[in-house]
Amino acid sequence: MLAAVPGLTAQGTRFRPAPNYVAGGKADQTEGARILGEFRETGITGTYWLSFELRVMPRQGVERLLEGELFGTPAEAGPLTRLTVGSARWLIQSGAKPAAWTQPDKGTVHETTIVETLQPVAGTDFTLFDLQMPFLHWSDFVYEGLAKVRGRPAHQFVLYPPADFAQARPDLSGVRVFLDTQFQALVQVEQLGPDGKPAKTVTLLDLKKVDGQWLVKSIDLRNLGTRDKTRLTFKAAALNLTLPAGTFAPAQLAEPPPAVPRASIQEL
Repeated sequence: MLAAVPGLTAQGTRFRPAPNYVAGGKADQTEGARILGEFRETGITGTYWLSFELRVMPRQGVERLLEGELFGTPAEAGPLTRLTVGSARWLIQSGAKPAAWTQPDKGTVHETTIVETLQPVAGTDFTLFDLQMPFLHWSDFVYEGLAKVRGRPAHQFVLYPPADFAQARPDLSGVRVFLDTQFQALVQVEQLGPDGKPAKTVTLLDLKKVDGQWLVKSIDLRNLGTRDKTRLTFKAAALNLTLPAGTFAPAQLAEPPPAVPRASIQEL
């Protein structure tokens, strides 16, 4: 029976995708650890605001367009993102100690479980996991070498989930990421299914430089099982903001987000 379940071996252990070394031989793991460590420290400088739209493009059925906004800021425990889509709100803490809180449809604010971070956001294929990207801080990883994504050089890594996450998401055997060597941007993410093959991809389409910082302009998420696609496009940005104290406190999710000065907003 176990032989019919691709996520398990005959001993009942999880399938672990083998590294796919780009050059055929093992890459320098010390150098890979340095590259990934530096990337973990990157991000937008200061406190910022972004408006966006989510275009849901199912393989079959009618397209939908959702609008939202997010505020972000660096923090000691990890970058914080306050996200609003429709009447639902989330607070996402990224970094080595990920956490998230939600206020669904004006309900009670509560801290999410790992399982909740894997659920669709506003009926799309995006999840808090996709936005939080905890996999970038998983300690079990292999540097696979220098690859190319859309003709550009990118560092390739495969990262393996820790035990608590593996229990909540047994069908995810790993995550493969590609980091652009020039822009230090995450250009592609492949979530690997129980057979080690990509089940879901997130691909950076383009960047926009604003006030000396490169910002993500748009990305595509593809569900390779359903062949549905969701496009996230950022429409405007405001950088180096000063926001009221408590803006990123979980309890403040029950309050409307702060207003952004019009003079600070730039179209993307």
